[in-house]
Amino acid sequence: MEIGIDSFAATIPDPDTGRTVSATERMKALLAEVETADRVGLDVFGIGEHHRSEFLDSAPAVILAAAAALTKRIRLTSAVTVLSAADPVRVFQDFATIDLISAGRAEIVVGRGSFGEAYPLFGFAMQDYDALFAEKLDLLLKLRDDVEVTWRGRFRHPLSGQGVFPRPHQEKIPIWLGVGGTPQSFARAGKLGLPLMVAIIGGSFDRFRPLVDLYREEGRRAGYAPEALKVGVHAMGFVGDTDLAARNAFFPGWAHMFTEIGRERGWSRATRAQFDAMCGPGGAFLIGSPETVRDKILAANEALGGLSRITFQMSSAMLETQAMQRSIELLGTEVAPEVKAALGQAIEHDLAD
Repeated sequence: MEIGIDSFAATIPDPDTGRTVSATERMKALLAEVETADRVGLDVFGIGEHHRSEFLDSAPAVILAAAAALTKRIRLTSAVTVLSAADPVRVFQDFATIDLISAGRAEIVVGRGSFGEAYPLFGFAMQDYDALFAEKLDLLLKLRDDVEVTWRGRFRHPLSGQGVFPRPHQEKIPIWLGVGGTPQSFARAGKLGLPLMVAIIGGSFDRFRPLVDLYREEGRRAGYAPEALKVGVHAMGFVGDTDLAARNAFFPGWAHMFTEIGRERGWSRATRAQFDAMCGPGGAFLIGSPETVRDKILAANEALGGLSRITFQMSSAMLETQAMQRSIELLGTEVAPEVKAALGQAIEHDLAD
């Protein structure tokens, strides 16, 4: 199992002072987080894509390119690229360039996005939400496989054998399909034989097992070997020296973010009781001491029939800079080695380097 971090480059006001760190300060802190994750041996760092005032990740490829120049081992991925509102040619070129800068550490997680701002911003209609994604995914996969592509679709000018450059360092950049809770998305990933990244931001892990089984069954029917059908999970996560320390560091930012988003979507105000329930044994938040988080990762792995990757969405704790750095260190030096040992994996990184 690979273990890593996803960030949305959140900028959240301090609940006590009302102050929000400058965008420049936050970006500097974010790149320091990636460097720490690389140093402590984590496997992957992802940058999301949003087009909202509270996030600074509208150009994830630029952030990942900066991270590629600062790091040595960690894999760098989008989390997710809103492919429906993007040009697949530009996406491929951006990530091929990141792959060259990083000497083969780039990946792409593509999805339709959980927010709708990108569609009108880039001139697309929300009613074409799924058709856009299906068509653009088809083109992106062709661009990955072939230098010169002949292709025609509804939403983009055709390609008639043009070469698309640069080509990446890797023979093929890994492309994961990011999904929420739509059965059709799980089935599509299986039919295409693409690795699956499941966003689980509430509820419990085991309620996603039927959908993961659907993915694996569709992949089997399409002729893909079981080992090719990788399953990853993106979840809320944070590690502290104690359960209480981790919860207290994460809760204020989480409550602000989900209350603001919830207001737009008609949800009730986020409460500490809801949060603590999600941090408990049956909840999907990977928040607590190293021992608690280790046990919850292993439980998630069991509930979903085996995971290839799990990534922690830590952005809600960005107000606690020192706690954030401590969390990354604990995840890399204590949680990840213990999880991999429990699963019989060798530790791939030599932290003495």
